[in-house]
Amino acid sequence: MRTHFCGLVDEALIGQNVTLCGWADVARNLGGLCFIDLRDHEGIVQVVAEPAATEGNAQVLATAAQVGYEDCLRVSGLVRRRESVNPKLRSGQVEVVAQRIEVLNKAEPLPFHAHENPGEDIRLKYRYLDLRRPEMQQMMRTRIRLVQALRRWLDARGFQDIETPILTKATPEGARDFLVPARMHAGEFYALPQSPQLFKQILMMAGFDRYYQIARCFRDEALRADRQLEFTQLDMEFAWVDERIVQDTVEAMMREVFREVIGVELADPFPRLSWAEAMRRYGSDKPDLRIALELVDVAALVRDCGFKVFADAAAAAGGRVAALRIPGGARLSRKQIDDYAAHAAKFGAKGLAYVKLDDSGAVNSPIAKFFAEDAFKALLAHIGLCHGDLAFFGAGDQRSVSEFMGAVRLKAGKDFDLVEAGWRPLWVTDFPMFEWDAEAQRYVALHHPFTAPAIDDEADLRAHAASAVSRGYDMVLNGNEIGGGSIRIHRSSMQSAVFDLLGIGAEEAQLKFGFLLDALKYGAPPHGGIAFGIDRIAALMAGTDSIRDVIAFPKTTGAQCLMTGAPSPVPDAQLAEVHVCVRGEVDG
Repeated sequence: MRTHFCGLVDEALIGQNVTLCGWADVARNLGGLCFIDLRDHEGIVQVVAEPAATEGNAQVLATAAQVGYEDCLRVSGLVRRRESVNPKLRSGQVEVVAQRIEVLNKAEPLPFHAHENPGEDIRLKYRYLDLRRPEMQQMMRTRIRLVQALRRWLDARGFQDIETPILTKATPEGARDFLVPARMHAGEFYALPQSPQLFKQILMMAGFDRYYQIARCFRDEALRADRQLEFTQLDMEFAWVDERIVQDTVEAMMREVFREVIGVELADPFPRLSWAEAMRRYGSDKPDLRIALELVDVAALVRDCGFKVFADAAAAAGGRVAALRIPGGARLSRKQIDDYAAHAAKFGAKGLAYVKLDDSGAVNSPIAKFFAEDAFKALLAHIGLCHGDLAFFGAGDQRSVSEFMGAVRLKAGKDFDLVEAGWRPLWVTDFPMFEWDAEAQRYVALHHPFTAPAIDDEADLRAHAASAVSRGYDMVLNGNEIGGGSIRIHRSSMQSAVFDLLGIGAEEAQLKFGFLLDALKYGAPPHGGIAFGIDRIAALMAGTDSIRDVIAFPKTTGAQCLMTGAPSPVPDAQLAEVHVCVRGEVDG
């Protein structure tokens, strides 16, 4: 139907006849002259219908005069140089003098204009119109280039693209599974995979050595800007490797892919932080290194002060008192300080103390009265507080203080324009092997239950479970975890020990993971891997805060597809075929 794309028509085609297809982005009727900006996925070219164009100019002009916004057109004509150049367009040096205009499909009045940015619900309901918008086309093409670049890199280095099952077995850990009733096995269910984790490990045991897959994964969990019910991962697994081999390989991959897709040079090598150091300095296991602010431990300086909240936390085992200096923060009003306290409360803070040091050096602080003068001066000196600065303080158990002070750090970085431009990747390593779940009264895996501990002896691991470190690692970029992986457990006895520590007894482990435990007995090699969030990386590359902008058909935060109306009821007859009976709504 066409000879060229609209956005690719340029000076090289002057004097040639072309046929183009696209949408009317703008149509201007000037009486005896009509201009149409014709748009396809490559861009826009100006079409002009004028009286002297052809013998059939009257019909061309009549058709052009009736063209409306987003009408679907086919235009044939002669390329010539424009009198009024548009330097913003590749085609801005030329125009197409229409010799024939066909309206292939007339558009009804649209719910929004392509150059508007309506509310997200409207955009998702009419996603086919939203995706026509040039900015959305660009975002989606960034994602496409990302996936293409990853595949090229991996294929060139001997990684094997192997598909793993979508219908699989339910898992007991992590987010909720999506369950699929099995029609041929009444009362039994498949689960959609939260990741290909166990299958890719088994591929290593099967001798495939280097695997990858652009995998669709599913988790039935609450949604937010960077999370969806269904998402896409780059999954990778390597046999006969240690942590550094995996990290160095994928680090090189990311440097090349960012260079190719968006022209960005990432650091070489990426810096490394242990989990403990990241939490201590930044209050986060995915710190944004573009913000130079760091937390400072002050427990030793407040242990003997008269402020009970500080003194108790400083004296407690596992307690922490941390300060955050904000340069220029003394300009904050009391209401703004209260807003910071409310923000910290969302992350578990019971309060947020502060000290302001104005430009003259005068102190404004509700906690100053609890300190001797020399002790207070020593505290401020340790923090590095200068005239015009403010310091926030948090006290409590180590984990909660780190988390809410880390949230305050991020807010201050944005509020005070302290986020540096550029890209700051890093590795976070040496994660705790387990976390204690006080409500369930058992350990849970910080990564997943197949991550190898740094301790290589089962008895030693059992004896030191609370302090055990895993062989897990995350790749972080500008405060976003874009990839997470680990060296895996490759001995059946160690895997059974980890299951036991996680409260998964031998009978349950055999029922749910018997195939894995059996496979580990038959010469499973040391292996490890990593998975990268394609949606999250694409969003970062495209410069958007929401992964919904780089997913063609995403769900809302209410887990709905507004365009199709999913989820929706299913007829009783169809439910009966899969042996499912829907119960009435249960309170709570």
